[in-house]
Amino acid sequence: MLKMDQIQEIKNLSKEDKSLREIARQTGYAFETVKKYIEKQDFSPVLKPKQKRSGKLNPYKHHIDKWLENDKKAKRKQRHTAQRVYNRLKEIYGDEFKVSDRSVRKYVADKKADSRQQADGSLPLNHPGGEAQCDFGDAQFIENGQIFNGHYLSLSYPYSNAGYSQLFKSENLECLQEGLVAIFAHTGRVPTKIWFDNASTIVKKIREEGKRDVTESFRRFELHFGFTSNFCNPDSGNEKGSVENKVGYHRRNLLVPIPEFTCIQAYNRELLTRCDADMLREHYKKERPIEELFMEEKLLMSNLPGSVFEVCRLEKAKANNYGKVRFETNTYSASPDFAAQQVWVKAGAFTISILSDDFRLIQSHERLYGKNKESMKWEPYLRLISKRPRALKYSSFFSELPQSVQDYFDRLDYQGKRAALKVMAKMVEDTDISTAQIAFELAIEGRVEDIDSIWATYYSLTKSDIQVKDIAAPAVATYVPDNSIYDVCLRGGV
Repeated sequence: MLKMDQIQEIKNLSKEDKSLREIARQTGYAFETVKKYIEKQDFSPVLKPKQKRSGKLNPYKHHIDKWLENDKKAKRKQRHTAQRVYNRLKEIYGDEFKVSDRSVRKYVADKKADSRQQADGSLPLNHPGGEAQCDFGDAQFIENGQIFNGHYLSLSYPYSNAGYSQLFKSENLECLQEGLVAIFAHTGRVPTKIWFDNASTIVKKIREEGKRDVTESFRRFELHFGFTSNFCNPDSGNEKGSVENKVGYHRRNLLVPIPEFTCIQAYNRELLTRCDADMLREHYKKERPIEELFMEEKLLMSNLPGSVFEVCRLEKAKANNYGKVRFETNTYSASPDFAAQQVWVKAGAFTISILSDDFRLIQSHERLYGKNKESMKWEPYLRLISKRPRALKYSSFFSELPQSVQDYFDRLDYQGKRAALKVMAKMVEDTDISTAQIAFELAIEGRVEDIDSIWATYYSLTKSDIQVKDIAAPAVATYVPDNSIYDVCLRGGV
């Protein structure tokens, strides 16, 4: 076949009314070639599939095809590489296998490419107003100087392109529910339908025809707020493309630089107002403020339920001989009074509460995330330590005390330690451990180290707002003395 510029030359000569033979003689092309291209009208590109040559690999392709098909059921990191395919064929056929590794690599690459192309394409989906999509993203943050590899829940509203995010230390069900409750409360409305992925915290099993068995806790949450759940097909993030984009947008615009704060719950409240401010911009397609579109969309949503939903997971546990409770992978102190007893663990997104068998609060903790961590609150243990004062120095409670208070206890004898610990325990029961420590520090600094003076210092700290009432004294009658009775003395009389 001639090149396009060669064909163009023939066409140009033909326009000059030259005969076919003259064109053939001038260009050097055969008469039949000149005739074919002058008569040719359709020069559209002709797409012809490349003819595959029969090669040395053909007798072995059935092995490769079978292995690659089985790989679809295996984890990604345990699938055949081209090198592994080549090695297996060599192991099976030995010297009889005379195909180059390059040919094997080419065939495996082509098969994998074909497999990817056979996957269903993505459909652009439209969502009516009042619906939302939910997903988690990853983001680091710093709380009280400690860096966390955290997560944030994003809820987007595809119709208006509004969206909110909340920061957490995990992606568990309590964090999911806590984030949604906060967003519902902030907006004052509940979406009619929310799209989720198939997280194990929500979905227990995917059945035929796309039906899902969801966890009881999630179903309770769904019923309380009255929304309907839709779940994406596995590995089909495009079905909730709005929130996928919102996750990235919020990370870039709200979580850079790395957030740093002292209280994650306070930061999340601030994050909601920042999301409000972000909606002042125009919608990327509708050329109207997102805030305006969202106000319209909220009219299609449901009202908040009349009662507050308490986000928690309740599990039975048994305290060990030290009165500590293991929950998931971490340990929390309860009380020595509950050593070796059954208790309840009430887990929220941010807190852990230890409850007695009749659901009375024993102790509360900040929820720990990670493995093999421990949260210890010594308040319930002080009475026990006061009965065994020699154990004080070997407890982590002692090392947590201010240095001046440690030195003070070191100076005391057995009875002195016992008395001081009893007073400290009483202070803690009345207020908290930090107030008790301040009272001890102030008394020691003022060199008044007896128990009564320490208690008086504590009393002045905590009772300084007491107002002393005025004492109502009886009225005093006015009396004017008569000095004239002494005049007789001036006259010298007796």
